[in-house]
Amino acid sequence: MRHLAIVSLCLLTASCAAVVGKKELATYDLSAPTSFAEISGQTNAQLLVSIPTALKSLDSEMIVVRPGGAEITYFGDGQWNDKLPVLLQDKIIRTLENSNRVRSVVKPGDGVVVDYKIATTIRAFELVNDKGSIARVSLSVKIINDRTGRVRASRLFTATAPASLANTKKAVASLDVALDSVLRQLLVWVLKTI
Repeated sequence: MRHLAIVSLCLLTASCAAVVGKKELATYDLSAPTSFAEISGQTNAQLLVSIPTALKSLDSEMIVVRPGGAEITYFGDGQWNDKLPVLLQDKIIRTLENSNRVRSVVKPGDGVVVDYKIATTIRAFELVNDKGSIARVSLSVKIINDRTGRVRASRLFTATAPASLANTKKAVASLDVALDSVLRQLLVWVLKTI
């Protein structure tokens, strides 16, 4: 019994040391547009927004940095508040809902009969440090008729914003600016297409 108590104490001490020595990462969220005065149109369609697909390098909580060429690294002191595809699904849904121009927007599993699915692939969501620093967001989006399975329309949305890689907070703000542009473009396109 005494031996078990000593082993338990050693394990507890080792666990505490590991936690104390671990550096806390700052956690960041992205925003969705809330003002749409410049956007016109409306649809009575019910839309389903699926979780975007992405390569493994983007399918995580880590913030991608491309120092140049094909190399991919991550900010060491910051992370997203969820996996990037889940975060972007949320921002697409919020943008469509915030606009008050779409009848209904749901996620898979909500049990709602929908007219169209919004299928997205994340092509780029990164900070690029090659001949100047920029934030780049690129989403390939398809509108799929839920009844027929046919693609109604597809489009690639890309935006960049000047970026500062001096710290993670400024870098994330640059990605947020580029994402805002992409989400607004996406909303206008959805309203014109459906």
